[in-house]
Amino acid sequence: MSDLMPFVLAVLALLAVPGPTNTLMAAAGASRGVLGSLPLLAGELGGYFIAITVWTEIVGAAANTQPLVPAVAKFVAAAFLLWSAWKLWRAAGSADGVQRGITLGRVFATTLINPKGLVFAFAIFPTVGFVGRLSYLGVFAGLVVVTAIGWMTLGMVAARSSRGVLTSARVERVTAVALAAFAAGLVVQTVQGLLGH
Repeated sequence: MSDLMPFVLAVLALLAVPGPTNTLMAAAGASRGVLGSLPLLAGELGGYFIAITVWTEIVGAAANTQPLVPAVAKFVAAAFLLWSAWKLWRAAGSADGVQRGITLGRVFATTLINPKGLVFAFAIFPTVGFVGRLSYLGVFAGLVVVTAIGWMTLGMVAARSSRGVLTSARVERVTAVALAAFAAGLVVQTVQGLLGH
């Protein structure tokens, strides 16, 4: 794991960006507090582990016979990020901030289909095989827990804040810009990789 620091920074950068799972974690923190929301971590971890493993193994198998598959997958992941950024920007501040029925199953399913899983699998996790990936998954799990608790805490604090500094519109617009920037970086990285080969 000689590339640990770039891996950690990339994971944290993507986990810090608001998305469907983070929205659920923040809403849970707002409604139940951090301690009451901790059981939801199992859903997030399980969803990411399955998504990353399935996507990586599918792409890995396909890449053995089709070398452009990883690049195409990265472009698809970048497109998902750009689409998400566009939708988030357009809907900034218009969504109902009250989340009901935030269950372990809902967090699991939301994380399983979260486009971030594609980005983790195609752009951030190294191509090292399943056994080699286990140590990265361990580090990833720790980062997921820390980040999720941060989102729970943010939700709890925002719910108690009377100033309205953290409006949903502001958070969503900043998030949209961050998603677009990450997508642009992913495209540049992929193009450089293609030109370098």
